[in-house]
Amino acid sequence: MQSKPSLLAWITCDAVHIDPASGKHTILGVFSNIKARSFPVVHPYMVWFLTLTDVQPGTHKIKMSMGLDPINPAQLLHRDFESQSPLHRINLINELRNLRFEQPGDYNIVIEVDDDPILATNLTVS
Repeated sequence: MQSKPSLLAWITCDAVHIDPASGKHTILGVFSNIKARSFPVVHPYMVWFLTLTDVQPGTHKIKMSMGLDPINPAQLLHRDFESQSPLHRINLINELRNLRFEQPGDYNIVIEVDDDPILATNLTVS
């Protein structure tokens, strides 16, 4: 039986730098909420950094959705990624630009790999 992908890390941050010599990732400006002076507000740029393991070899699809309605969040991003082995740790840097928040609240976030949810969390916007 094949295992389902496991999420080892999920971080919301300003940027991720990859050192060209070592390949190490430096995560910059970690945050867990957004504060706004007025609404609607547009957050110009953020990164959702994920580390996955137990991903079977081959091409896979990751999908990220967010919204105030937990049943029907809006899809923000979907893309393919590759796995060489279920033993590898796969770091995925997902850039989100100009996210618009119409009102304050707890925005539900769902992350799926191959249509299987691997994370359901939220981002507080106040």
